[in-house]
Amino acid sequence: MAKKFIDVMDTTFRDGFQSVFGARVLMDDFLPAVSAARDAGINHFEFGGGARFQSLYFYLNEDAFTMMDKFREAAGKDANLQTLSRGVNTVTLDTGSRELIDMHAKLFAKHETTTIRNFDALNDVKNLEYSAQRIKHHGLKHEVVVTMMDLPPNCVGAHDAEFYEKCLREILDSGIEFDSVCFKDASGTSSPEKVYQTIKMARRLLGDNVHLRLHTHETAGVSIACYLAALEAGADGIDLAASPVSGGTSQPDILTMLHAVKGKDYDLGGLEVDKILKYEDVLHDCLKDYFMPPEATQVSPLIPFSPMPGGALTANTQMMRDNNILDKFPAVIKAMREVVEKGGYGTSVTPVSQFYFQQAFNNVMFDPWKKIAEGYGKMVLGYFGKTPVTPSADIVELAAKQLNLEPTTAPAIDIADQDETKSIAYTKAILEKEGIEATEENIFIAAACKEKGIAYLKGEGKVMVRKNSDIIKPATKSGSNQFSVTVNGHNYNVEVADGFDNFTLKSITPAKESSQPKDEPKAVSSTGASNEITATMSAGVFKILVNIGDSVKAGQTVVILEAMKMEIPIEAGCDGEVEEILISQGQTVEDGQLLVKLK
Repeated sequence: MAKKFIDVMDTTFRDGFQSVFGARVLMDDFLPAVSAARDAGINHFEFGGGARFQSLYFYLNEDAFTMMDKFREAAGKDANLQTLSRGVNTVTLDTGSRELIDMHAKLFAKHETTTIRNFDALNDVKNLEYSAQRIKHHGLKHEVVVTMMDLPPNCVGAHDAEFYEKCLREILDSGIEFDSVCFKDASGTSSPEKVYQTIKMARRLLGDNVHLRLHTHETAGVSIACYLAALEAGADGIDLAASPVSGGTSQPDILTMLHAVKGKDYDLGGLEVDKILKYEDVLHDCLKDYFMPPEATQVSPLIPFSPMPGGALTANTQMMRDNNILDKFPAVIKAMREVVEKGGYGTSVTPVSQFYFQQAFNNVMFDPWKKIAEGYGKMVLGYFGKTPVTPSADIVELAAKQLNLEPTTAPAIDIADQDETKSIAYTKAILEKEGIEATEENIFIAAACKEKGIAYLKGEGKVMVRKNSDIIKPATKSGSNQFSVTVNGHNYNVEVADGFDNFTLKSITPAKESSQPKDEPKAVSSTGASNEITATMSAGVFKILVNIGDSVKAGQTVVILEAMKMEIPIEAGCDGEVEEILISQGQTVEDGQLLVKLK
């Protein structure tokens, strides 16, 4: 009897890059590995969408559409090239209008996409209907998704097999047209037994002819067991990645899964060990200069209690590393549990996972629940759709008060259509004002990436790739055998002893920090009523809202910083006139750094 053929999608170049490097890998560095994967027999790739759209404009100064075209050349004309879309959010963290949702499908079809995997983090089927329609209208294959995770202990009401059956039945009853169905666990927290029961249920509802697959991550350490459970329950496909962007926060390695099915009646994509080894050798060489964050290779026993997706985990730790606050990460992960418990049980996958993390971050960096993150607040108020269960009433009240918004039950797509800033005409006007040609690609880039998209189109984008040479800065000699070394943003004093043909390390000690204690970040100037307005944390300068000579009032926002994908307002501590502006837009500033001086 022939073995059952299992389709393997290689997620290396989308989810793998996202889960390990925060999506920051330059196309010219990785394209040789795509050709190697093709030569190894891989013909199904996740090659774009998700965070690998915005990140190219935010951090790489590259065009996602150009990358997609070049990927097709490297992968071959017959490859199934798949992207990830977030329903009404498409490839952004905000809801899109019908115009932009249609443009997303049209442009991705134009730029070599075969299949779009389409999910909603809240499992609100209304958020999938229009995007599904446009995907099929533009000739693409549509893979509809039910999103999964495990809830923190003692939480009930969603995210069990019965809940997923309800979600799947709603998809079927809605009349959404699809070519395949995926159960997607971005945090990797579902138990193998729940996966087995869920896939078994789906196979029963869908029949034998619908392609059914599972996507998970190794973050919680159970991915191989979950994939084996899914295959035993009748799944037709699974997602795997190649080393060095496999395991840990990413998908299991192709070689690991080939080993796991030895002796079983499954043929994983016809793939052969020796050919995959050659492919992984090429990929290792392509990525050898990139900084590998240690947390990307780890399995965390805490993730099932605070479900943080692999694709968001390293992106967030890297941003915290950049801002010299990585020491706060364990506390933020711990705080996530309460944020999930009170937030209505949306699945921890983008954009909801980012909302969870931002709120947990605020709860750690500020007093708990003192500052509601905009995305989290809008979610509990209903602006992204209906959450699986009703959020905590006290949090809804806080969000309404702080964001000055009323709770809503209106469909998210209708709310977006009523927002003028989400219209094509609005974005066209911005492009015309900036002297940028209003092609459909440029319109979508500007609409999806806002100010950073405009900066890219104007040729003002920056490359912010984390390579080893950037993480470990050259040592500066402070004495005959004494050096100051910066590693991951932390300073160390190093003393070495001369040897005949080498050096011997004598000591390494943390460099002394400033004797002046640092306050925790606050939403106002850290100097209180001082005429010196300082940064409340390490961050980038997003906007400067005043000019020299302007009069400002106490409490007025004068600068907006950006960290952790959030805007942080910096307010004047007293009335005064702007005497000096000591920063520029796009600059990185340190906690306590002087930004603006008043007189």
